[in-house]
Amino acid sequence: MALAQTDEVVRLLKVADPDAPAEARPMKPSGDVDQVSRLDRHGGKGGAFVADIRAAMTFGELDCAMHSLKDMPGNEETPGFVIGAFLKREAPEDALVLRPGLDLAKVMETKAAGLKIGTNAVRRAAYLKRLFPEAEVIHFRGAADTRLRKLDEGVPQKLPDGGETGPADLLVCAKNGLERIGRGDRVAHTFSPDEILPAIGQGVVAVECHERDWPTRTRLAAIDDSVSRACAEAEREILWVLDGHCNSPIAGIAEPSTSTLSLKAAVLSLDGEEILEAEATGPLDHPKTLGRQVALKLRDLGADRLIEASRV
Repeated sequence: MALAQTDEVVRLLKVADPDAPAEARPMKPSGDVDQVSRLDRHGGKGGAFVADIRAAMTFGELDCAMHSLKDMPGNEETPGFVIGAFLKREAPEDALVLRPGLDLAKVMETKAAGLKIGTNAVRRAAYLKRLFPEAEVIHFRGAADTRLRKLDEGVPQKLPDGGETGPADLLVCAKNGLERIGRGDRVAHTFSPDEILPAIGQGVVAVECHERDWPTRTRLAAIDDSVSRACAEAEREILWVLDGHCNSPIAGIAEPSTSTLSLKAAVLSLDGEEILEAEATGPLDHPKTLGRQVALKLRDLGADRLIEASRV
């Protein structure tokens, strides 16, 4: 999926300026090399998927780098780097994938009772425990195509302690990720925001570069989607204000209209037993103000307590 996203960035750059060179340089960060450990072992998503790529930029190996925005830490400064472009948002929803032989109607009717649902995201796990209380949510890692293969072949997920879990009966993945790898046909059910609120930044590709690399920033500005940027800035302000980290079940989605932005966000307990929700609408051209407003509402409801509990 990352290669497909990178190729799309290259394509857009070439369309914007056909005479300027642009090429992809594939990398395999630690989060892709180690597909067994939980992400917090690598310092969360930032350490697993972002830090190695930023190091390559620091050493001059790359001019810019593509990230899935949901993998980028939003609660910390990144001195020397700036997001030069946000691509137009793709489907932000989460999707349910079934192993062959399962019937969606029966799964939904029984609320997946007795089945194993694979995910690595604490946010998804918390929501799934609310939606499917009699199912077992299990740790399940790997690239999207790898997870599909393990699901179809009944392959257990290896655990850091040497044990195994699974195999999984169901998977919950980002819908746009499945579509990116040409497997949108595996989407059995798309979760509405009322069922599972997406991750902050889900469906958005961000392109990062050195803050003072003005030639690269100029080229990236040509492919920046202003509406996607507004949504991203509103959502990520929530992470900043709440100091949300990789193990925090924080969710949020911004919905744009002609001149306004509606933002809904939630913070959950890890077991899914408690959920705090807040929403607001504000001017499209003041997204961070809107994000701060929603985050402070969540804080008033007790979000700090849930986020602190998830740090254990």
